[in-house]
This record gives sequence, structure tokens and C-alpha cells, in this order.
Amino acid sequence: MKKRVLALTLSFSMVATMLAGCGGKEPTVESKAPETKGPDPAPAESKAPDAPVENLTEVQKIIKEAEGMSMEDLAKKAIEESNGKTFFGVGNSSRGKSALPLFIDYLKTIDPSYNMEFEWQQPKNNKIFDQLTADSLKDTGTFAMTLIQDGNQIESKMVQTGILDTYIPKEWAEANGTTADAVDGYLALQTLNKVFMYNNTGSKTYDNCWDFVAEGEHGLYMDIDSEIVGKNFLYMLTEDKYAGWMKEAFEALSADEQAYFQPTIDEMAADAEFLGLGADGKYALAWIKLWVESYAAQTDDGPICNTLVDKSAKDQFGLLVYSKLRSVEESASVSKNNINVAAYDDGYTGIGGYGYCHYLFVTDNSPLPWTACAFIAYMTCTVDGFSAWGKDMGGYSSNPTVAAGTEEEYGHSKGGMSEDGTTVEFECKNDRGYDWWTGEGKLVLEDPEYCAEVAFTVGSWVEMLTKYSAG
Repeated sequence: MKKRVLALTLSFSMVATMLAGCGGKEPTVESKAPETKGPDPAPAESKAPDAPVENLTEVQKIIKEAEGMSMEDLAKKAIEESNGKTFFGVGNSSRGKSALPLFIDYLKTIDPSYNMEFEWQQPKNNKIFDQLTADSLKDTGTFAMTLIQDGNQIESKMVQTGILDTYIPKEWAEANGTTADAVDGYLALQTLNKVFMYNNTGSKTYDNCWDFVAEGEHGLYMDIDSEIVGKNFLYMLTEDKYAGWMKEAFEALSADEQAYFQPTIDEMAADAEFLGLGADGKYALAWIKLWVESYAAQTDDGPICNTLVDKSAKDQFGLLVYSKLRSVEESASVSKNNINVAAYDDGYTGIGGYGYCHYLFVTDNSPLPWTACAFIAYMTCTVDGFSAWGKDMGGYSSNPTVAAGTEEEYGHSKGGMSEDGTTVEFECKNDRGYDWWTGEGKLVLEDPEYCAEVAFTVGSWVEMLTKYSAG
């Protein structure tokens, strides 16, 4: 990834003041998430030589051994370690609580006498990092493992500090055409997508991603200080590939529409140069500026979905988790047919939303490391283990074998069809899948390394926007 050098002599006073106050140095990033994200990943590049065994922690030694074991052999180790004990997990997703009983049932197929109690916590308001940090101070922690999001903070607060360790299951690596030793980075359980949706009962249509930041628009969106992956999305827009998408979408607008946005784009040119962005960075910054200044901050994606599917929400739109449509109950005023997924519309141009991962880690002071590894292998290497998430659209396993099995089991690509499969009942529920979303659907994917790299530079710039918008 290209490293960027800040042009500190440019007169961008607001951010310059912040940079000067903090030394003006760009953060150094030493590790990255693997190239193997999504259900059809490319083989990962070889990583640096492993540390000598004597330099590994006790949990890391167990992980290294576990990475060479089959899931069944690993399950036997888990049974020996945790039978009659209590397993504590913590995660950003509540569905770990649903996956654990399935895991216990799997272990019982090997040893019918096996029994394990469990507790699963889901901290709110981004407190999971504080909770894991506090737990790491114990010789033996409370939490055996975690399922966690926000690649930026994972990189800087959890991985570089040695609080969390990555375990790569043997079967997962094989399904991705590689080996555990060759994977350099994190293990993703799944990629989730947040997509632009709009209420279709009014007269408005949205055929370009710039329409969402046009004059008078106020998209419903979780506040970026409440859910940090939303802030990472803004960081990622400045990466060369995605900034190029923003330019392409702008060029597809009519002359009148371009005339409205051009002054903001021109205004952002100096900022883009100052921040060390590529040739199209000004388009990304312009869109970000207009978005931050206009979106209507919400506390959760559930209420956003509930608002948009009601026929009273004419001409409103939001950027929200795709899978929220699963819980919509039809009524006289509420219907999934009242909503369009913008990227599915014929002729739509530009980004369809963004994607981020749920990552799996073993805590470095795990009280049950063998069981943690076995649970992680079960979730990432079996359709049943992934079913707590895979039963709903909009969540895509990082294991291509599991992804294919999940589609065969649940048929999300035809999730909006009638029971007899002859008619479309809810077009928005026909999930086009990971490959479509990351291709034609132009999903902006979170890259933890890039987010950590620009968190101080672009991040400071975004923070300024949010402060002025709030004011």
C-alpha cells in the first residue's frame, strides 16, 4: 500500500493546527488484515517468519498447535479442557449467544456426556475495547475469545498491544487455497454490508450516489461516533480505488447536477493535496463533507429500517444494514415493498454502500484457549456453525465452502420469491451476494491497515467536520 507524505507547508489551517500540536507524524502500521476477505478470496501472501517458539505466549503456543489440527481433533481437546466449566465470550454481535449452543451440541456428538455452561456479552457504545483491555490485565482472563468489529481500533488497540491473538483454522485455510502459516492478518467470520435504501412511495428516485448528498437531502444514518465502522467507511472513500469510483459517479451526473457539486469539489482540492490523497481525493472529500453536514443521526439501524418501510416515509432514504429487512412484518402501512435497494435499480451509478467484517480472536490470556479455537473453527468451517449469521441475507462467510453451503441451505438469492418460487414478492430481499456487491454493487470495503494509516490525518479532518456540523 502506498505510503503518503503530508505536505506540511500547505495552508490548511484547521488540520495543520492539530497536526502541529501532535507532532504531525503519520502512524506506523506493521500488520494488516488478510487478503482473504469474502466468500471467494485470493490466496494470501506469505507472512514473515514465525517468532521462535520460546518467544510465544502460552496461548500463542496452543494456537500454533491448533492451526495444524483437524476440527475433530481440536474438538476433543476442547472437550477435555472445558467439560463442566463456563465459557465466557464477548462480541459486537449478539448472535454469538445463538452459536454457542450449536457448538455444544456438536461437541456432544463426539462425547455425549460433555456439558458446558456459557455467557455471552455484547457491550454497547463501543465499550468492547475497554472491556477487553481491562480483562487483559489479569494473569488469566475472563473472556475466552471475542467476535469484534472496527478494523482500525482492532489494529491499534488490540493486535499491536498483544491483547488479542489470531487463530487460523486448518480447514478455513484449505478452503481458501492457502495454509494457516501463509495468512498474514486477521480471521474474518463474515463481511456485512450497509446499503443505501429509499422509500419508494413518493416521487423521488436516487440513481446516483451523489443524489444522497444533494441539496435538501438528509439520509438516516447511525451517528459515526456511535458506530465507528461508519467512520471507517468515510476514511475508505479517500483510498484511490474508491475515490476513483466517486469521480466516475460524478461524471455520470447531468451538467446541472455537476454544477451544484463542483464548487465543493474545487474547495476540497487543496485539502486533498494537503492530506496526501491521490488524484481523485477531492471527489471523496467533497462527498464526505456534504454527507457529514447533512445526514440525520440515528441511534440504531433497526429504527431506520422501521421508518423507511412505512408508507408515511415518502422521499426518505437511509444507509443501513441490509439484513434489517429480515424483521419487517407486513401490515396495512408497512411493507418491504415500500423500499428500494438503490444499487438494485436499473441505471444506478456509484457506490451501493459499504462492507465491514466481524473478526474472530482468541484472548492472549484466555482461560479456555483450546475451546476458543474449536468454537472459532466451528463458526468459520461449518454451515451449522455459521448459521446464526448465515440464516439471514447480508452476511457473507469468509469461507467459500461455507458461503456456498449457506446459499444452498437458505437460498438468499431468492429470498424475496413466493413460496412456490413463481413470483417476486419482495424484490429487496433477493440478495445478489458478495461477488455482486463487491463488483457491480460497488461496495466500499473496510481495510484495517488503510483506516489505521489515515486515522490521524483524514480522521482529524473528519472530526473537524463533525464538530462544525454539530455546532
